Amino acid sequence: MHQFLSGIQQVGIGVTDAPAAMHTYKHLFGMDVLIFDDEAKAALMTQYTGGSVYNRRAILTMNLQGGGGLEIWQYLNRTPLESQPIEVGDLGINAVILKSANLKSSHARLQKIKEIEVSAIVDCPDSGSHFWATDANKNKFKIIPSQDWFQSGNHDLGGVVGGVIGVSNMEKSLFFYQNVIGIDTVLYDFEYNQDGLSYHKVGLSKKATGKGAFNKLLGDVTIELVQVKGKVAKKIYENRFWGDCGFIHLCFDVLDMDSLKNHAESNHYFFTVDSNNTFEMDNASGRFCYVEDPDGTLIELVETHKVPILKKIGWFLDLRKRDQEKPLPKWMIKILALSKVK
Repeated sequence: MHQFLSGIQQVGIGVTDAPAAMHTYKHLFGMDVLIFDDEAKAALMTQYTGGSVYNRRAILTMNLQGGGGLEIWQYLNRTPLESQPIEVGDLGINAVILKSANLKSSHARLQKIKEIEVSAIVDCPDSGSHFWATDANKNKFKIIPSQDWFQSGNHDLGGVVGGVIGVSNMEKSLFFYQNVIGIDTVLYDFEYNQDGLSYHKVGLSKKATGKGAFNKLLGDVTIELVQVKGKVAKKIYENRFWGDCGFIHLCFDVLDMDSLKNHAESNHYFFTVDSNNTFEMDNASGRFCYVEDPDGTLIELVETHKVPILKKIGWFLDLRKRDQEKPLPKWMIKILALSKVK
């Protein structure tokens, strides 16, 4: 299988108040390292924003114990539409998957926080132990146990490892995520009935390969595809813009964008957005692209070019001047922790 991906870089979340959301996710999930905080025009996304260019603020925060981050996204000159209740299997990102070093400890801590609703821990023989946490904006997070960590820390949770994605045709979606994107290992595949409806769930994973500057930090990937049968699933972002409230995209860190683009096109999937050259975001930069899964769920792809190691002294690393597959030294990544969310 091809190795175009280094891991999940982040999940985009549309919000009404980016600074408030940043501090909420620091409190809830330990997303306490600030990678960038950028205000600009979303000029390349007009096909997903009604043909108009809107100003936006984007904040990327991470949990350096391991996993991807959260890109908190807010319109600055438009009031975003609120998200509607999501039913299992609705087309798009139903939930974000976070990893826990100790599931019971994470569950007990989150149960004490009034801003979040927490389900009981489920011991599913098919998909494993997990529980669900829903924030005040009705964004849902699936918390799973993990042994895959970049470093130990003082938080019971790590970062993003994947997402639960509603699909309309499991066969087509499996081809896209396994053969086009490259998340190829099947963790589980089962059907079940609930409330008069039938559901088909498939869990996919991709182990960390050791290739890519941030692969050791980003770690393993887990995707859960869900198809509901017996009704027509609604599209989560139907009649709403990218950037409106909710999970707007799932973003992968890419090693070789040109090769991935050629591979996707050979399988009849075409990038809908391509920044082509370096795109600046605060003190970071890279090439970003979008491709849609068979149901139009937005998958962002980022080839990182420059990353701030220590912004206070102007220390930036240009990844284009080094082997793209070579991982950064662990000590260098740890220095990112000096840029804390305040």
